Amino acid sequence: MIATTEQSGISLKVRDVSRQRMVNASDVPREATVGELVHGLVSRMGLPKEDVEGRELTYHARLEREGRHLHASETVGDVLQEDDQLVLQPKIQAGAR
Repeated sequence: MIATTEQSGISLKVRDVSRQRMVNASDVPREATVGELVHGLVSRMGLPKEDVEGRELTYHARLEREGRHLHASETVGDVLQEDDQLVLQPKIQAGAR
C-alpha cells in the first residue's frame, strides 16, 4: 500500500549544476524548509563547502518545473511536488573578496 496522505514525505531528483552528482531523495518531510533540504543535500552529495580561494559556499535550489530559484524559508510541502527535479547551484558573489 502506498501512503498518499499529506503527512507522508515526497521524493525528488536532485543534481548539481555540473550534472556530475545526482541523487534521489525520498521521503523528504513536507514540513522541512528548502534551506534545511539544501543543507542536507549538499552534505549527502559531497559538494564543496568552499570555493577555490577558501571562501565559504552557500547553495540554493532551482526548481526545474517552474524554472525559478526557491527561497530557503519556503516549506517543501508548499512548493515541491512528487518527483520534482532540483538543481543545486552555488551562490556567486561577483567581486567578493
